[in-house]
Amino acid sequence: MARNISMKQAVNEALDQAMAADPSVICMGEDIVGGAGAHGEKDAWGGVLGVTKGLYAKHGDRLLDTPLSESAYIGAAVGAAACGMRPVAELMFIDFMGVCFDQIFNQAAKFKYMFGGKAETPVVIRAMVGAGFRAAAQHSQMLTPLFTHIPGLKVVCPSTPYDTKGLLLQSIRDNDPVIFCEHKNLYALEGDVPEASYAIPLGEANVVREGRHCSIVTYGLMVHRSLEAAAALAKEGVEVEIVDLRTLSPLDMDTVLESVTKTGRLVCVDEASPRCNIATDISAQVAMHAFGALKAQIEMVAPPHTPVPFSPTLEDMYIPSAGQIADAVRRTLKGGRH
Repeated sequence: MARNISMKQAVNEALDQAMAADPSVICMGEDIVGGAGAHGEKDAWGGVLGVTKGLYAKHGDRLLDTPLSESAYIGAAVGAAACGMRPVAELMFIDFMGVCFDQIFNQAAKFKYMFGGKAETPVVIRAMVGAGFRAAAQHSQMLTPLFTHIPGLKVVCPSTPYDTKGLLLQSIRDNDPVIFCEHKNLYALEGDVPEASYAIPLGEANVVREGRHCSIVTYGLMVHRSLEAAAALAKEGVEVEIVDLRTLSPLDMDTVLESVTKTGRLVCVDEASPRCNIATDISAQVAMHAFGALKAQIEMVAPPHTPVPFSPTLEDMYIPSAGQIADAVRRTLKGGRH
């Protein structure tokens, strides 16, 4: 039975069901308990935005409040995973990866390769990503491309509550390290989510809108901006197809290439900085593997190559808009290969 719940509730429910089903699943992070079990329990937040609120009451000490040391508890999570546990570590903001990156890309990502496939590291690192929250440059980045660059890591960034629950449950069951990116501006988004446990396979994109004139390939918050653009373009008689990548590594290029082959045009949209981001990766692969199908130049939509501004007006201008996406579609429709 499905109910209408928020993305934040979908994360909480996935963690709850994973912990109930498997005693090896533990959660750790800064303030994820937040006073629960003490005199301040009524005020316990469960993380900076309350995502893990209520889980301590159900699962007790399997939720571990950690010191303010990302290098310590991410390292502990990686070590616990190597010893048979399935830790879910919350890196409060993806921007804090700079403190513990060695534990992620030099240890967790390489264990299986270094030990001939015999070592498994089933750790999930959850982190908030994205701008638009008035959280300044050091709390607002979309650093997904940094992790997709690393062999041995899986990278997930859902756009709906349904996908969030299914992908998080699958990520916890996966035997490889997963960076699970949750866009903070989508936490309040509501959608139909089944009560029962279910899993969505990693590495499978989702065509969220069918179309025939142009393909938009994107993920996260930009899926919703792209849907807005598609609705506006439909009034002009333009039918846009939208591919939600969902998983950035492994990357479902088959679905992307199938869509581009059908429409002949491509717009890649990414909230990450424009140099070496997901949009540039997709664009390059399409140019290599489906050049003959393209009827016009590939367009990319991304923020300017600057830190995220703190000014609300500038931050809103920084994030790619539905209007910018629609304009990119119009440009590629006007273009053509001769």
